[in-house]
Formats: sequence, C-alpha cells, structure tokens
Amino acid sequence: MSLDELLPQWHFRECHRRATDAPAPALLAATGRVTWAEVPLMGVLMRIRSGGRLRPAAHRPVLDDMAGAGFVVLERTSEELVLGAIGRPWSPGGRRAPLLTRQADPAAFFADFAAAGRAKMAVNFRASAGELSTETRVLLTDDRSRRAFGRYWLLIRLFSGLIRREWLAAIARRARQA
Repeated sequence: MSLDELLPQWHFRECHRRATDAPAPALLAATGRVTWAEVPLMGVLMRIRSGGRLRPAAHRPVLDDMAGAGFVVLERTSEELVLGAIGRPWSPGGRRAPLLTRQADPAAFFADFAAAGRAKMAVNFRASAGELSTETRVLLTDDRSRRAFGRYWLLIRLFSGLIRREWLAAIARRARQA
C-alpha cells in the first residue's frame, strides 16, 4: 500500500523535495543504507528527543534503528518506501501503541488502527523523474490527541524539516556514489 492508501487523510503534513540525477532504484536502495554518520544533525536531535535512550552507532543504517523509535517499513516498491508508527510522540517516551513489528500484517494494522489517544505517523521516500521526495503525515485519533500533538508540532516542526532535508541530501549523495 502506498502512503496515499495507508494514510489518505491527515491532520499534519510536511513535504520536502530534492532534485537529483541519480536513478530511482539507486535512490531507494541508498535510503536503506544511509548511516547515522551521514546525518549527524538527525542523530543529535533523535538522542535529545529520546532523552538519551537512543544511541545510534555511526556505522549503522538509520532505518535499522528506526524500529527502536516505533517505525517499521510498511511498504517498499520500486518507487516508494513507506515507514509508519503509532504512538504518543507528545508524551515522554512516546508511549507507543501495540508495536507494528508484532503484527502479522503491519500495514493493514496501521491502516485500520483507530483507538483513541494516539497518533498514526507515516513517512515516505519517493523517487521519480529526477526528484527524491519525502512526505510526513500524522493523523490523530481524537480531538484531545490532536490538540496535544498540535502543541508538540509547534516545538518540533522546524527540527523535523531539518532532519528530512539532511536525510534527503545524504540519500542523494550515497546514490550518486553507488
């Protein structure tokens, strides 16, 4: 399922794009191989957000450690990679819902999840026609959560954008080197 199928509606959204001459397959392959050393700002911000619990090793791929933050790969096609998580990012530790990794079909569980008090968060990377893009969508399951996430979003949105732009640049660099 694509991002549009997994989370067709959202309350919060952020998009970033980067022009690149690297072929789409190389870009999507590079997405899975970018290491923490290639996105140093992201590593620092993720350590701060996790209260020091996340200590990524410089040589490890970022995606390998995303499960520790609750994100799992929900879809991978020749043009798109979609990650998803369910939780309460506005609260300390994020208080995750049932981990998607424990589900027989994480994508279907994510798409159908509707329990109150949570955020459904999806991030994609899409490569096509000389462009690499990422889109983040967040759907809140009730009004109270929407208000709580809205306050949280005011604090982190700038940093979220910085992370996404750094990540896109690292992916494009790695794809060109391949």
